[in-house]
Amino acid sequence: MSTDQEPTFSVKMLQLLLLSTYWGMQIWVTFISSFVMDNHLNRHTYGFIQSRLVPFYLHLGSACAFFNLTIYAVYHPSDMLDDREAFQIFIFFVSVTVAAVNAQWFGQMTSEIMADMHLIEQACGLGQDIGLSSNREAYAKLCETDVKYRHLSSRLWLYRLLSSLCNLCCIGCNFYSLCYMAENLSTL
Repeated sequence: MSTDQEPTFSVKMLQLLLLSTYWGMQIWVTFISSFVMDNHLNRHTYGFIQSRLVPFYLHLGSACAFFNLTIYAVYHPSDMLDDREAFQIFIFFVSVTVAAVNAQWFGQMTSEIMADMHLIEQACGLGQDIGLSSNREAYAKLCETDVKYRHLSSRLWLYRLLSSLCNLCCIGCNFYSLCYMAENLSTL
């Protein structure tokens, strides 16, 4: 269903809207809201908000990435692609794939593990301290004394790391895509 026609203004606007929405969400969720919430909310409130916000963010990001790829591919037939256009499709494809894996697996596992950890922390009277870096000694002691908590903590660290790497990959893909679009603007 690809076409060699020039995209309409509406299609161009939709592509730009999807890309900029995803980029804006990434910057806000990754670099701004996380740091603000970490410094002003207790651990369990922060975790609860993250467990509701992050899956929505990841799924919406996946949808934006998918529609970006679809729109771009429709207006760039494979038999007419130059090297830069082929690389742009590859970048969109990587973004879709990584965002989907993050949304369907890493983000989901992180939320589930965090909920299990919160139950153990609450039973021990923990979780009401402000900031994720406060009262580290109590959480370290809990890791030493509770095998299940230690296992959950190491799994959470792994899934957060993988989710963060996926998120950074998508940020890089979207940054490249924004640069590509800016480079191809005829005027500002």
